[in-house]
Amino acid sequence: MKMTVPTWLTIARIVMIPVLVLVFYLPYKWTNFAAAFVFAFASLTDWLDGYIARRWNQYSAFGAFLDPVADKLMVATALFLIVQSHPTRWMALWAAVIVGREIAVSALREWMAELGQRKKVAVASIGKIKTIVQMVAVTLLLYQAPILGLPVFTIGEWMLAAAALLTLWSGFEYLRAAWPALREQAHAGVDSQ
Repeated sequence: MKMTVPTWLTIARIVMIPVLVLVFYLPYKWTNFAAAFVFAFASLTDWLDGYIARRWNQYSAFGAFLDPVADKLMVATALFLIVQSHPTRWMALWAAVIVGREIAVSALREWMAELGQRKKVAVASIGKIKTIVQMVAVTLLLYQAPILGLPVFTIGEWMLAAAALLTLWSGFEYLRAAWPALREQAHAGVDSQ
């Protein structure tokens, strides 16, 4: 197994998940800043590992598998923490949409890979925009406190709603790209019966 710098950054992101949980529940006033910092740093490593992989051609099969897993685990954990500390129906809905879409798209990608058509559901630009909005939203929601009079938490709530809507849009785009293969498999299944 080839261990590249991007793979080590991805592993570091996974290690930061229990750190995020621990810091979030510490009984100090600065924990919101620390939790936001841990999440923002993890988000930065997500960008950095991709940049290094592309810039210096440091790709590995293990890294390609682990990177999206690390991202989804970090985001899901942060969303669970946020919903637990702010249990509103809207916050729960946005979190459920984001986590549910991630599970559905992961399953779709795995199935398309089995068909040899994984490239049809490669990450699109709308997915990248969704990721940026989502990462900023989660960071703001973890931070919570106003900055220079700006309602950071409220801005984070609106950005999370936007991320959830972008999540639905990008999920639809992935499904639309995979639809011809899905229909073909459905017809092949019917014809073989």
